[in-house]
Parts: sequence; structure tokens; C-alpha cells
Amino acid sequence: MTAADAPPPGAPPPGAPPPPPGAAPTAEPALAAEPALAAEAAPAAEAAPPVAGGDVDAVPLRHPGRWAAGVVILVLAAMGVHSLVTNPHFQWGTVGDYLFAEPVLRGLWATVYLTVIAMAIGIVGGIVLAILRMSPNPVVAGAAWLYIWFFRGTPLLVQILFWSFVGALYPRLSLGIPFGPSFVSGDANHIVPLFAAAVLGLGLNEAAYMAEIVRAGINGVDAGQTEAASALGMSRALALRRIVLPQAMRTIIPPTGNETISMLKTTSLVSVISYNELLNATRIVYARTFQTIPLLIVAALWYLALTSVLTLGQHQLERRFARGTLPGAGDRR
Repeated sequence: MTAADAPPPGAPPPGAPPPPPGAAPTAEPALAAEPALAAEAAPAAEAAPPVAGGDVDAVPLRHPGRWAAGVVILVLAAMGVHSLVTNPHFQWGTVGDYLFAEPVLRGLWATVYLTVIAMAIGIVGGIVLAILRMSPNPVVAGAAWLYIWFFRGTPLLVQILFWSFVGALYPRLSLGIPFGPSFVSGDANHIVPLFAAAVLGLGLNEAAYMAEIVRAGINGVDAGQTEAASALGMSRALALRRIVLPQAMRTIIPPTGNETISMLKTTSLVSVISYNELLNATRIVYARTFQTIPLLIVAALWYLALTSVLTLGQHQLERRFARGTLPGAGDRR
């Protein structure tokens, strides 16, 4: 067979049966066209200029809104500072005279002391309520839920007023057997003085909120930790104290710090029962001197100072308990 007699590319060899009607042609012509396409694409690839150093010449995105917001904030801050400095009604000289006055410092100490005692009751009570709330016993869990529901559902000011007027509801308080003899009894106004009414009102209310914070922290710890502790022979109470609570502290501390700061400022509510904390101390002074605005500024400055100290303490505690879990959280400086 001569070259002229050879079948064209893609044709069936001589003697082979013809392909059925509608059959797809073979891919040999397409394969033969691939080198030509590759030859055409090669000069285009060679013509692309290389990027020096592999860097991309990107144009930074501008944020005019951020600059505008910053300018507006600076202008407003300058206006506020100018008003504070030039307005004579603030009476900064009078503020300086009463900032370290003895009645104000006594009220400041009473505020700090009340905050510490109320938060101690709230934290301990919150831990106990959280454990009871998670109890498998429905009666115990229901009683804890009822306590949380009641104290979170009624205003704190109403609770403080209730404890201050408990003597009107129960003139005498007694401890004994129900429907039987009483072992100890006394006048309610002597058993629940103003300080006790303030502590009970603040502490019992705080326990309801701390219970939910502690319960959320405990639920945030993987259940496998408790199961592993149980496999090692630990009791449920020991596993909670040694395994679960230390891990839950990372979740519990931030909201507890916020609650402490809030408690510091909430102590001002007990001024309605005439307990001599910071706000009531300044109120007594301006009721005598008629320097209302300067004395309120004195109270606000002391609240700001105490809040700043508590904020720094909260930050240090968060860094300590987050050490080893957050990048750079536990670095010593």
C-alpha cells in the first residue's frame, strides 16, 4: 500500500466495520490540534512580565469615615473639657475642699466595707445555689430556681426597703420548732439594723445573679473532665472543687468582676434607708451647706477612682487564670 492509499487520520482501518450511525468521532484530530494551541500559548506566557520580589502592587484601602468619626470625637471632647474648665458653676475649689473631708471619707469606707461583705455573701450564695440548681433532685433544683426567679424578678430597691421595714411585718423574730416552742427570740429592729438590712438586700440579690454566672461557668467545662475524675475514684464534690471549678474560673471571673463594679455603685441605693455610705454622706453635707453640685461631683470622683482600682484588679485576675489558654495572656511584664 502506498502513502497515497493510506486512510486519512481518524478513519477506520481497511476491513473494519463502519461505525454505527450517530457515533462520536475519534479524538485524534483534537489531539493533533493540542500542540498548535500550546505553541500559541507559549509566547503569551513568556511575554508576561515577572513581578519583582513576588510583591503585589496593592493600593491601600482608605477609610474616610474613620477619620471623620475621630475628628468629631476630638471636637466633642475638646468642647467637654472647655465646659468643665470654664463653667464657674462646677465650683472646683469647693470640690477640692470636700474631696478629703472626714464625713466623705467615713462614707467612702462604709461603701467599700459594704461592697466587700455583700459580694462575699453573693459569691458564696451563688456557688451554693448553682450547685443546688444542677442537682438531680427535682425538689432541691426547684427550690434553687424559685429563689433565683424571685430575687431576679423583683427590684433591688424594693428588697432593700423590705429588709429595712421587716420590723413592721415581724415585730419579733424567733427561732424554734414550727407550731412549737421557740428557743431564741428578739426585737426585729435590733436583729436587723440598717447595716444588716443593707447587707441582706444587696447580698441576697447578688447571690441570684452569681448563681447563673457560676452555673454557666460549670456547664462550660467539658463533661469528660467530671467523668475522668470519677474514673480516678474522686467523689462528685471533690471533682467539682479540684477539677471543674478551677477550669470554670476563666469563664466566671470576667462577669464576677463586672458584678463587683456594679455592686460598688449599687451601694448608693441604701442611701434611701439612711445608711451612711458615700452618697448619703455627701447628701448630708450638701443639705447643710447647699453645695449640691460640688458634693455630687465629689461622690462621682470617688466612685470613678474605686471603679478604676477594681477594673485593674479584674484585669490582673483574668490574665492569671487565662495563662496558658490565650496567646500572650499569661506573659509577665
